[in-house]
Amino acid sequence: MSGLELFAAVLGVIAVWLTTRQNPWCWPIGLVMVLLYTWVFYDVKLYSDMLLQLVYAVLQLYGWWQWTRPDSKRQARQVTYLDTQPMLFSLGLGLLGSLALGAAMATWTDAAQPWLDAALTGFSLVAQWWMAQKRVQCWPLWIVLDVIFVGLFLYKGLYLTAALYALFTLIAVQGWRQWRRDPALVSA
Repeated sequence: MSGLELFAAVLGVIAVWLTTRQNPWCWPIGLVMVLLYTWVFYDVKLYSDMLLQLVYAVLQLYGWWQWTRPDSKRQARQVTYLDTQPMLFSLGLGLLGSLALGAAMATWTDAAQPWLDAALTGFSLVAQWWMAQKRVQCWPLWIVLDVIFVGLFLYKGLYLTAALYALFTLIAVQGWRQWRRDPALVSA
């Protein structure tokens, strides 16, 4: 465990907790966290996770914009359910991205767990996209992914990060409960 990993983990807890509260400060704090985790994952050869953090950086900016951009027609984005067809389409894109990234990592890098890391990356992008759009379904997807991430990080000796993702799992359960009770919740 490094000081960098510890600092990133603390920021991660704060960012995810703020997300469950629908506080837009989750996004800039999350931006700093993902940039720090880029270096952490590079050091342990989890290259898909490293790339994921860079994409997360862009999605952090997108999420911040989505959550804070009131216009003349509506308030800032509200919590919604994603309909079945767009949800399945997104998951299909996550699968295709996972397979393509896994093949690339297995072929051209010395990645430690190219296929698992790629699958977690592909579906994490789906979950993050849904979170930026305030889709309730982001939380159950995060729960599944976080549990698998815990195992991967334990395997790689990133014990603090494994503990962080275990905490993320608990926070995701709470986020799912809170977002489903949101009085403004509507179907998309």
